Amino acid sequence: MTLSKKTFKKIKNFPKCRGIILTSTLVFSVIAVSIIVAMTSWFGVVFKSSRDLLSKEQAFHIAESGIEYYRWHLAHDPEDFYDGQGSSTGPYIHDFKDAEGNSIGQFSLTITPPDNFSNFVVVESVGTVNDKPNLSRTVRVKFAKPSFAKYAFASDSNLRFGEGTEVFGPIHSNGGIRFDGVVHNLITSARETYDDPDHAGGNEFGVHTHLTTVDPLPPATVPERSDVFKAGRQFPVPAIDFSGLTNDLSELKVLAQNGGQYFSESGALGYRIVLKENDTFDLYRVTSLENVPNSSCQNVSAQDGWGTWSINNTQSQGNYPLPANGVIFVEDDVWVEGKIDSARVTIAVGRFPDLASTRKNIIVNNDLLYSNYDGTDSIALIAQKDITTGLFSDDNLRIDAALIAQNGRIGRFYYRPAYAQGGTNYPGCSTNHVRNSITLYGMLASKNRYGFAYSDNTGYITRTINYDANLLYNPPPHFPLTSDNYEIISWEEVK
Repeated sequence: MTLSKKTFKKIKNFPKCRGIILTSTLVFSVIAVSIIVAMTSWFGVVFKSSRDLLSKEQAFHIAESGIEYYRWHLAHDPEDFYDGQGSSTGPYIHDFKDAEGNSIGQFSLTITPPDNFSNFVVVESVGTVNDKPNLSRTVRVKFAKPSFAKYAFASDSNLRFGEGTEVFGPIHSNGGIRFDGVVHNLITSARETYDDPDHAGGNEFGVHTHLTTVDPLPPATVPERSDVFKAGRQFPVPAIDFSGLTNDLSELKVLAQNGGQYFSESGALGYRIVLKENDTFDLYRVTSLENVPNSSCQNVSAQDGWGTWSINNTQSQGNYPLPANGVIFVEDDVWVEGKIDSARVTIAVGRFPDLASTRKNIIVNNDLLYSNYDGTDSIALIAQKDITTGLFSDDNLRIDAALIAQNGRIGRFYYRPAYAQGGTNYPGCSTNHVRNSITLYGMLASKNRYGFAYSDNTGYITRTINYDANLLYNPPPHFPLTSDNYEIISWEEVK
């Protein structure tokens, strides 16, 4: 067979082609090996990262287990903030075991107990696993017991809120509620129906309104009425306990006698306390009250305790520091006013044994104010009987405080307006029977019926109640609580 010149030329150049192929093979082999090495290294990093991620996830769950453990511990021993180890400061370390009882990690607890001015407990839990002790996760939780300040207003009796009332916060009564103003939060009653004492006819809904148009009577369908009840209304719901407040008041007396400020009977009409922004208060004995402006200003409604409740003369008793535990207790009537700045105080009045004839009152005729509205400032006024404003109270009055009338009511007495009788005009309680506005910032709890105004347009024309949500878990010192169980109010991972 004879080869063509073209074929012969290809065979002659074959060794050169073979060298090129060898070189290309080596290059691609090096690349392949490099890729394999890189991928092997990458898989190693991924595997290590996966193991680290798994360990960190386990550490997180172990840290959470530490929080749940101490929540359980507080439920069984609410006053132990040392993990059952007396006064040890911690941290408290516990093994974390798997289902077979083998230790696979630990959680370490650091516990910050509450101080005199709050019921916050802060628990920080650090979780680690045994095979990766250098990897940890930290969870910090704040616990607190809910206070009696769950509501903007709470009562044990039937309530009526008239036109001109605006409430920013939840309202509850163990009786029925007639509400003719505007409420921006949920309003609830323990009664399904009740006989409204201010309205003739059949029983009405536990929460109802007479603001046009008037609610129908049961068993009609309850209308929505979003013009009045902005967040709705619910009834019946479980009642709240007012009876436990008696024990709380006696405990406040003991606290005032041991680390607080305690004042016995004044020997006069009571005391005046003026709170100051430098963490002190001025104390005065009240020696006389303002008289009624004329003889026709009378207690025509036969209200228990009626009077002007407005101070005429006092005697200075000195200046005192706010107490270390935040509690002032007085066994007499007390007038309170002033302003605080970065302070927390509870002022309580009462006399024991608890007799209806000797129960004591708190009167606020002049502004009682906070400097800060972020929970830094806090005042509680707890009266064995009434919390009231007097005849000559400020025309525009503001009260920043949590108010509790244990056995009485929060409000203003009925001061008679001008009237005609037998052809003669009488001035009544002159111009002081009408006040312009009252603003309450905090919460109110009244055993009996609340009221700063009356249906004949006497009292405070405009009433505004603003709920201070800080009071629920950060109430004034030693404020009554609604539960012995701690609740989680904040949770965060800090590492």
